[in-house]
Amino acid sequence: MPKVPVPIGAPSQRIRGKEVPMWYVVQVIGGQEDAAVLKIQKQVSNETFKTVFVPKYEIRKRYSGAWKTRREVLFPGYVFVDTKTPDSFRQELNKVTTMTKLLSGETETGKKKFIPLSNEEKTLISAFVGDEDHVMKMSEGIIEGDQIRVLKGPLQGYEALVAKVDRHKRLANIDLNILGRIKTVKVGLEIVQKR
Repeated sequence: MPKVPVPIGAPSQRIRGKEVPMWYVVQVIGGQEDAAVLKIQKQVSNETFKTVFVPKYEIRKRYSGAWKTRREVLFPGYVFVDTKTPDSFRQELNKVTTMTKLLSGETETGKKKFIPLSNEEKTLISAFVGDEDHVMKMSEGIIEGDQIRVLKGPLQGYEALVAKVDRHKRLANIDLNILGRIKTVKVGLEIVQKR
């Protein structure tokens, strides 16, 4: 898939004259997402952000003959922060001892600017992971010929995003446009029937 240029400066979000928090992405060391969230919560002033979280997805795996539901990181190496003051948050982020970097781009004048997720990106990710626990539940579907039809779960209605299905691992790869880049992520999808 072709790469899409990164749009600089999503429109400011205002409702009734008030700034609305936006989602920004913090890059962290892969595998240390949860530890980074704890450090941010401890070391960064909570006045600079509303929430910080790691989007996850559910997957069913077999251990010792029994099926268990596990949670895996949806975007490895990334933590999401809900803030309306990204510059203040970035200053506070310098207190965190692990490697963290608020993703940014350049404006036409060459100045760095922190890029929030667009409304469409935030809405899509929210539809998948919800706003409470930020966990994408397992989806179930069937394969009819070469078409996937999701019967229940957050992927229902988003079948076009599915790039690949691994029936044995109960996984699907989906392509998401995040900050102007196509990102392939794994999600839980159990195919209950093939016709």
